[in-house]
Amino acid sequence: MSNKCVRGSCFCKKVSYEISANMGVFQYCHCSRCQKVTGSAHAANIFVAPADFEWQQGEEYVARYDPPETKYFATSFCKQCGSSLPWLSKSGKVVIIPAGSLDEDPGIRPSQNIYCDSRSSWYKAASDLPENKQGPAR
Repeated sequence: MSNKCVRGSCFCKKVSYEISANMGVFQYCHCSRCQKVTGSAHAANIFVAPADFEWQQGEEYVARYDPPETKYFATSFCKQCGSSLPWLSKSGKVVIIPAGSLDEDPGIRPSQNIYCDSRSSWYKAASDLPENKQGPAR
């Protein structure tokens, strides 16, 4: 765990937030809901205590969707640019931070993959792919 202040924001910078104190668990979630919300193979989420999270500006731009059939899952996003933003779980016990919305290094790294039974059929681990310093090779 890391004990530092970390800031995050949406793409258009209308919304910003701050996490203070200890970072919690950092994991990749492969569930079908996270795939839909991120438009990707998995979500990269950090869990923090609600007391360690605070909106700094633009909370009025934050929209939330609570699927009625879920026990814990919800999602938040910027009304202006559509960026994924932190959201309070339905239980109220944890704030889920989309790691891609962070502006700074959180000081922790992912520790596990969850809901791997729901992994996309087309998923291939990033470590199995060629790397290019910039755009794709020509």
